[in-house]
Amino acid sequence: KYQLNLVENSLKNLVVVSGNEINLYVKKDTNQIKRQKILDEFYRNNLKKIIPKLIKEWEEKMKLKLSGFGIKKMKTRWGTCNIISKKIWINLELAKKPLACLEYIVVHEMVHLFEKNHNKKFYAHCDFFLPNWREASDFLKSKTIDRN
Repeated sequence: KYQLNLVENSLKNLVVVSGNEINLYVKKDTNQIKRQKILDEFYRNNLKKIIPKLIKEWEEKMKLKLSGFGIKKMKTRWGTCNIISKKIWINLELAKKPLACLEYIVVHEMVHLFEKNHNKKFYAHCDFFLPNWREASDFLKSKTIDRN
């Protein structure tokens, strides 16, 4: 958990993580919508650094290949998979969750390339590849998705 601090009168808009704080530096009179966009871009950039490493690791373990990934705000899902294009989408809100949750969603969506539906076969794949997936799943089920 991080405390978000707003610092106004900055020369430029910037997000800096220091210890357990996220400092959002903004120019004077930056409205809430713009502040949210600055934070979202910060989260998106962090995910863009982490997700490719996770995908590469799990492509090797699962012996499959994705065509790509995207990051977007989703109101009701943590991730989605297009099994035809072999592309996964990750909810931007996962940037605010523990890394184990992000990894679980990446693996979960990739398992859809083996099994489209959430059935016994699907969950058997999840158990095989990521035996502790239920912990991350339970954690995410206990959280609501920020719909801003």
